[in-house]
Amino acid sequence: MRIAVFSTRPYDRRFLEEANGRSGHVLDFIEARLGPGTAPLARGADAVCAFVNDALNRATLAALADAGVGLVALRCAGFNNVDLAAAEALGIRVARVPAYSPHAVAEHTVALILALNRKIHRAYARVREGNFALDGLLGFDLRGRTVGVVGVGKIGIEFARIMRGFGCTLIGADPAPDPEFAAIGGRIVDFPELLRGADIVSLHCPLTPATRHLIDAEAVAAMRPGVMLINTSRGAVVDTKAAIDGLKSGRIGHLGLDVYEEEGDLFFEDLSDQVIRDDVFARLLTFPNVLITGHQAFFTEEAMRAIADTTIANVDGFARTGRALHEVSVDKLA
Repeated sequence: MRIAVFSTRPYDRRFLEEANGRSGHVLDFIEARLGPGTAPLARGADAVCAFVNDALNRATLAALADAGVGLVALRCAGFNNVDLAAAEALGIRVARVPAYSPHAVAEHTVALILALNRKIHRAYARVREGNFALDGLLGFDLRGRTVGVVGVGKIGIEFARIMRGFGCTLIGADPAPDPEFAAIGGRIVDFPELLRGADIVSLHCPLTPATRHLIDAEAVAAMRPGVMLINTSRGAVVDTKAAIDGLKSGRIGHLGLDVYEEEGDLFFEDLSDQVIRDDVFARLLTFPNVLITGHQAFFTEEAMRAIADTTIANVDGFARTGRALHEVSVDKLA
């Protein structure tokens, strides 16, 4: 099969070519993001491989169908950027990578917590300037703190295990939690109780209509004063303007983000020689108690290899049977 791989970076090429060595598909690597204007680049391909910020709306999918594409193989777990109803109507199957390395995201989440708490990012900059003063770098012991895990699935469980090792109390909110959470000492509560009780709130839920802006002004107001909020799930789970108001009021004492709701025009690009035109994002960068990374929580050798292997396996399945191994559809969302 011929696969048009959009939003390609050198690391994507490396891992996909390695995984494809056993299958022999033809990979056409395209640096541009997938959208209505670039979809015609897939003409002649049987499938496209897309990433988190590719826009698979109805217009894009219609252009892909016109180009003869039968499969969208997402090299990510989330599929909120795909109009699944349109894909079904156009006869395009959609597959994803449901799990790759929950350890990667969980460990990055903990890295954000530790860096924010002990002000590592600020200390690093100070020491490089010869400033060894400790004023403003005071942290707190994690032991005995209550950690709220929003989304108790594979990643949430791995994160909870690590935080248990620090001696934290674990509470979680999820309509269908992994039973392992209770086995490691966690307690499932409703979402409002989690907000009231957690010193650290960490988001590990998918982006759905129900979770869009889950953290809004009302949620921020319900949190403990000085709460640490971490988001390594999807950007739009957090209403950024509400988070900024929370930072200004002091309700949010620390904010760690690996995702941002308008990241499509920013992340995965080198914009170091340009002015950031997103005023909301620029405002976030002015706070000393905010730490942002550019959607890199997944980015480990093990995770990239697993993503590539599963992506190629999805294409293999489609080539053999007309169905990918890990398909998503409107029916599965119901």
